Amino acid sequence: MTFAPDIEASLKVVVNLLNTEVQIVDMLSSVADLDEFLDSQHFAGDRAHNQAELRSIRQLRAQLKNIWSASEEDAVFRVNQILRTANAQPQLIKSEKLGYHLHATTMSSPLYDRFAVDAAMALAEVIRSGGLERLRICASTDCNNALLDLSRNRSKLYCDAGNCANREHVRAYRARKAASN
Repeated sequence: MTFAPDIEASLKVVVNLLNTEVQIVDMLSSVADLDEFLDSQHFAGDRAHNQAELRSIRQLRAQLKNIWSASEEDAVFRVNQILRTANAQPQLIKSEKLGYHLHATTMSSPLYDRFAVDAAMALAEVIRSGGLERLRICASTDCNNALLDLSRNRSKLYCDAGNCANREHVRAYRARKAASN
C-alpha cells in the first residue's frame, strides 16, 4: 500500500470529484447532483443542500484540478492556501473502520471546509511522500479523466472510469496489424 487507507480513500474521492467535470455535461449541475455524488462517496456530515454549497464545491473542484497538474512548489502553495482558507485544525479521530486518522474539521463544519481540508490533507501527504507524479490525466487519446496511480511501479496510464486501457490496447493492436500487412 502506498498511502494510509484514509489518505487513499480521500484521494479516490478527489479523483471522482475531478471527473465530474470532464464529461460533456457537468455532472454537478444541481444540488441534487451534489447530494447524489456525496452519497455515492459516503461523505458524511452536515449539508446545507443549497446553491451556495454547490457553488463552493464546484469552486473547490477547480482548485483541486489546478493542483493535479501543478509543479511541486505550486501544489504546496495551493494546498496550504486551501488549508488556511478552511481554518484547518488537525486532530486525531478514531473510527472503527479506519482506526486513528486525522480530521481537521468537525462534522458540523460547512461542507466546503470538510471536503477541502480532507482533500488538501490527502494531497499534502502525496506531496510529502514525493508522489506528485501519481496524480495524472488518463493517457487515452479521447479521455481527460484524472487518475491516481497507486501501482507499486508507478506505471498506471489509464483511468478507471471507462474502458480506456482496453480501447488503447485494441488501437495499438490494430495499428500493428495494419503495419504488418
